[in-house]
Amino acid sequence: MALKTQLFQYHVEHAHMFEFAGFQMPLWYEGIIPECLAVRKSVGAFDISHMGRIFVSGPDAEAFLNHLTTNNVAALKPNHAQYTLLCNSEGGIKDDLVIFKLEERPFLVVCNAGNRAKDLEWMTSNTGSYNVRIHEASNDVAMISVQGPRTARVLQSLCEGVDLSSFIRFDCRPVKMAGQECILSRTGYTGEDGFEVCIMNSTPDKPGQALSLWSNILRAGRELGIKPCGLGARDVLRLEAGMSLYGHDITESTDPIEAGLDFVVKLEKGDFIGKEAILRRKDEGVKRKRIGLKVTGKGIPRAECRILKNGRSVGVVTSGTFSPTLNTGIAIGYVQSMYSNMGERLSIEVHGRLLEAEVTGFPFYDPKLYGFRRVQ
Repeated sequence: MALKTQLFQYHVEHAHMFEFAGFQMPLWYEGIIPECLAVRKSVGAFDISHMGRIFVSGPDAEAFLNHLTTNNVAALKPNHAQYTLLCNSEGGIKDDLVIFKLEERPFLVVCNAGNRAKDLEWMTSNTGSYNVRIHEASNDVAMISVQGPRTARVLQSLCEGVDLSSFIRFDCRPVKMAGQECILSRTGYTGEDGFEVCIMNSTPDKPGQALSLWSNILRAGRELGIKPCGLGARDVLRLEAGMSLYGHDITESTDPIEAGLDFVVKLEKGDFIGKEAILRRKDEGVKRKRIGLKVTGKGIPRAECRILKNGRSVGVVTSGTFSPTLNTGIAIGYVQSMYSNMGERLSIEVHGRLLEAEVTGFPFYDPKLYGFRRVQ
């Protein structure tokens, strides 16, 4: 039987449902395209309670997480977060994570829904001599993501004694929202400005607090055009931003260098799991690279489609979709390194038909017009 999040009651009454990572989740409400456009132009709200939440505390918590992940946890200031990777001993990516450094509960690790059990087992099996306490709190904490350029205006009315304009990107801190204890962070996985809210002490069996805050958020954003959004829109938005989806664009068979995620690999910080293998791959040079492809005609690329150059297979699509923001097909994939340069003309084979495409950078959209770096 599929699992339910704290907001299941709302979803099943309003959304088209599907199963994802073992959970019954909303695929869409009004539709994937209007939900994507709401986030790009105004604001949208997502249930992300299916993701994993693990608290790590104890005297060696910082050193333990620094050994476990690729980014430099020691450089994290209190009430700030960082994007990072969990790698195996061969440098393959086990998961991509966000680590929050909190003052009262030193660290909160947020992982992908499909990796909850795997990541927890990996963490507990690598504690070694580290004096740490690991508490898996996914079912005790609901999580809502509110994304889009008008997000701060929506949430400000619900926050007590907190000026949201004081939050810089990746800031996080305990707040009260509509009277409820929460952890609020200026994070998200859509490319837009936005916040993610952890609602404490809310379980799938007792979801009242999460449902109440969800309703308050939708009510506060009504005049600004807020829409509840499903995972269909979330997937399209992250792809438009060039962000990887675990299990598709990154797996244990891919390393951070070829995936273009070496910006969160701090080789100078000291030893960590996978470091030697990543150094070796870096010295040898990667044979393939993750790229963005923008279709120059009509057609929608999909995962597992072949990428060709002059009729010869040179790579494969790992994620593909129609972009409502650009009004064309886009894809993420891996190709032989010699074909990864910006502007390279390639073809994508879709059901026996070739779509012409061009290698482009990330994000796919103009960051001056969309995303958290847009010119206001």
